[in-house]
Amino acid sequence: MGTVLLVEDNKKILEANRWILQERGHTVLCAETLAEARAVLASKTPDIAVFDIMLPDGDGITFLPEFRKTCNIPVLFLTSLTSQEEVIQGLRAGSNDYITKPYKIDEFCARVEAAMQWEISRRNSLKFTRGSFTLDLLAGQACANEEPLPLTGTEFKLLYLCLQNEGKIMEFEFIYENIWQRPMGTDKNAVQAAIKRFRQKIEPVGYDIYAVRNKGYIFDVA
Repeated sequence: MGTVLLVEDNKKILEANRWILQERGHTVLCAETLAEARAVLASKTPDIAVFDIMLPDGDGITFLPEFRKTCNIPVLFLTSLTSQEEVIQGLRAGSNDYITKPYKIDEFCARVEAAMQWEISRRNSLKFTRGSFTLDLLAGQACANEEPLPLTGTEFKLLYLCLQNEGKIMEFEFIYENIWQRPMGTDKNAVQAAIKRFRQKIEPVGYDIYAVRNKGYIFDVA
């Protein structure tokens, strides 16, 4: 189940679609104008959005580029504009699907849920889970035991590297070249300093990274 944003100025259509999607277990956010849609999006991120094209304060096609700047989720147009040229225009504008009114409610739900499943699968593919750690590779954010970890960008990369190589000796050169993307040379101190700061954030959640004399480190996630 997911969250759907409906932007529709016809109250009967809005309420009907809201009701049927909620009955199917989805969370539904509603807006009757683009201004209301902007207000909703300022505080919430839905899984998909369904836009009418002709709205009181603008049209969905014109709004789509603005929307895409901050929200990269599937967008479906639900509209009474039915000519082939209008359908092509809507798809070329960047929508993921185009549904014309009148429409069958089963088809509407099927298209909404197909787009939602695609989006949820895409997000999951950008997450890495190991032990009690979950990393959002797109956002560069990590959680341990479902609690956010306050990691810097370098520390996030270091945690990801450790999780991929748990139980193995990671030599100084290996760590440096993977984190900073250049040869280490004689700059071993950068690795040691980064590990020292990293330990201060990892040890409180029950994990450690152990030094291997003159070689590097081992991360234990067991």
